[in-house]
Amino acid sequence: MGCLAVAFLLCSILALAAADPAPGRRIHTLFSVECNNYFDWQTVGLMHSFRISGHVGPITRLLSCTDEQLGSYGGMDLAPTHVVPSMSKHPVTGDWYPAINKPAGVVHWLNHSEDAKKVDWVVILDADMIIRKPLLPWDLGAEKGKPVSASYGYLIGCDNILAQLHTAHPEFCDKVGGLIAMHIDDLRAMAPLWLSKTEEVRQDKEHWATNITGDIYSSGWISEMYGYSFGAAEVGLRHKINDDVMLYPGYTPRAGVEPSLLHYGLGFKVGNWSFGKASHRDDNIVYDCNRLFPAPPHPDVVRGMNANEDEARGFLLSVECINTINAGLVLHHEKRACPKPKSDYVSFLNYLLKPSAHSKKASETVNAEQQEPRPYPKIHTLFSAECSAYFDWQTVGLVHSFKLSGQPGYITRLLSCSEKDLKSYKGMDLAPTHLVPSMSVHPLTGDWYPAINKPAAVLHWLHHVVTDVDFLVILDADMIMRGPITPWEFNAERGHPVSAPYNYLIGCDNELAQLHTRHPEACDKVGGVIIMHIEDVRALAPLWLFKTEEVRADKAHWATNITGDQYAHGWISEMYGYSFGAAEIELRHRIRDDIMLYPGYVPQEGSEPRVLHYGLEFSVGDWKFDKADWRNENMTSKCWRKFPEPPDPSTLTTSDRGERRRDEISIECISTINQALDIHHRKHGCVAAATTTTTTTAANSSIAFGSRGEAKQGSEEAVVVEKSVDREALNSFMASNRRRSVLERFKRLPVISLSPRYWMIALWTLLVSCFLLVISAIYSRQRNHHENGGTKKISRRRNKLLAEEESNGSSQSLDQP
Repeated sequence: MGCLAVAFLLCSILALAAADPAPGRRIHTLFSVECNNYFDWQTVGLMHSFRISGHVGPITRLLSCTDEQLGSYGGMDLAPTHVVPSMSKHPVTGDWYPAINKPAGVVHWLNHSEDAKKVDWVVILDADMIIRKPLLPWDLGAEKGKPVSASYGYLIGCDNILAQLHTAHPEFCDKVGGLIAMHIDDLRAMAPLWLSKTEEVRQDKEHWATNITGDIYSSGWISEMYGYSFGAAEVGLRHKINDDVMLYPGYTPRAGVEPSLLHYGLGFKVGNWSFGKASHRDDNIVYDCNRLFPAPPHPDVVRGMNANEDEARGFLLSVECINTINAGLVLHHEKRACPKPKSDYVSFLNYLLKPSAHSKKASETVNAEQQEPRPYPKIHTLFSAECSAYFDWQTVGLVHSFKLSGQPGYITRLLSCSEKDLKSYKGMDLAPTHLVPSMSVHPLTGDWYPAINKPAAVLHWLHHVVTDVDFLVILDADMIMRGPITPWEFNAERGHPVSAPYNYLIGCDNELAQLHTRHPEACDKVGGVIIMHIEDVRALAPLWLFKTEEVRADKAHWATNITGDQYAHGWISEMYGYSFGAAEIELRHRIRDDIMLYPGYVPQEGSEPRVLHYGLEFSVGDWKFDKADWRNENMTSKCWRKFPEPPDPSTLTTSDRGERRRDEISIECISTINQALDIHHRKHGCVAAATTTTTTTAANSSIAFGSRGEAKQGSEEAVVVEKSVDREALNSFMASNRRRSVLERFKRLPVISLSPRYWMIALWTLLVSCFLLVISAIYSRQRNHHENGGTKKISRRRNKLLAEEESNGSSQSLDQP
């Protein structure tokens, strides 16, 4: 029976594993509201952001309503809903405290929802939040027993008599709130205490004072927050506090931090425009056709404001918050058959909501009631690089600017490496990466031409990555993004990609185009930034590669007067490969000269380029920069390396408006790269210069780090640490590097990915094995039964003989061997 049980148990486990492609990673998101206008418009905003953010798993609104309210409530269609009996007025004490509905709603959901039985992780939000990116508990660092939340430093009751009175473990009290990412088992243990501790603190009016709770109104309004912290402390939960994931609009984000969540619980303003949710407590905006909140300043206006980089990002996030809510309201009103409004602001929001052509086609084949609204096309940004120090510092700069720009979607580095180079390459953590076999040395001709890696990498990515994106934005590594590059803003469509002018590609006007494309009239002189529909990229990519090879091989037409290449050595063959490949399938570009600018050039009047392409040398006064001078410099692996600082913008003396803007943009470009390098070095454990004194034989003092972050001593970088070093800080630094070493080794473990077909074969093989194991167990049991039966018969016969011999006094003969 034991073998049989084990066999069935094994089969069950294997069947469950095969049925769940991501065991242990089922997420459910909850948020708590009441049935009134105030929470309805917040629900519309949160639900819209949930749909466009890419967050995974289902979401449920915990709707606290009295029976009377529920009878007249008209917003049941605003979100997937679990109705909860209202506790705004406490059923026992009569205390009016609506905030208690949050823990009460969670407890009710755990006890009464079938969904709660099919989940591993729960993300709990407030209604007044906007989701910008997926909130994955494991990515945030959550573990069983260690939930993740944001810092609520004002909960000073964790440090004083309040915690002593209300939890047996005041030392475990964490000052946290807002976002909660918690394992379901932890939530089941903690939720009842969250509710009971909220009731307990709410009744403790003697300790509502501001100097005890931190509540500036001394009204016990934050009792629910303490109920959560005390309840978690009671069951021994210790939080991982993440201050990067959530931001209050109106606050300035830290350098290099892109929040995943906006929490508009406080009032905020941008210039003369302001917003406070409390001013819209009774607003019927959800049910009044085409009503929106007052439009915030346009993002371009915000970028032109006199603010430093981080303040400007904060303003843009504030604007994004309200635009997201208003965009959700536009969709909601359309769903309710409101007449289409006409205004410049609504037109702007419709750009954000504009669906792609093929998503429209898909919607014709799917029941409209079951189709989730798709607010705007999905975008993915690609850039090509090689595994070298030269491309590594460019990658750091581009990825940093991508994070600051507000660009929708994700970014991927197409990294072309030979097998030899890959073995010693140290920069795999610099960007999300898709590895591509290097074609720098052509496998057939032996021609050394690294630029061919760009079309080869795009083609490789298309063939090896499953994607549902609508548009690709293709950049070069030597670019800095200053704002989002979107198809709806620059008017890209299927069949009409958008790019920047490359007027020096004169081969489009002469015999070169006549030789290399059947449609020379369709040859567009473009390059740099490309915004193209994914289906156009699929059609173009093979031709882009083929035409690049063709032009590269046509040495007879490399001359400057034919190609425009001042060196006449075929280096721009890849650019012609792109233009000729696009002409071959008659893709006609919408050429935008406001999308990209080379630093050192004067921008158009009133234009703010979205991309800076530092491919050419540029200067400001006596200071200059040329990326080619840094081809062999290791800027990323050596601590605190950065480029010579450009002049301070305040020192510019030119009175010409265009020249001044040119110089400011040039300064901004290198300052952004230096800022990115500074953040990179901090993340990789470089010790702050103030804590160490170093000497080195190299031109620039540095500490070299290996792939695992361990400090290395080399002949060129002999590091001397003086006695004045903070030894505790140094030990902490080395410990963090050892931890990183373990994490890096874990990250590099191979990931096995099998197709559904192989999973089915494996499952059937295991089931057949289980079946044979069960049959074997049954047969073995029957055989043992027969053998045991025979043994019992022999034993009975032997006992009978023993009895007879004993009576005859001759039993000893049977005992002898």
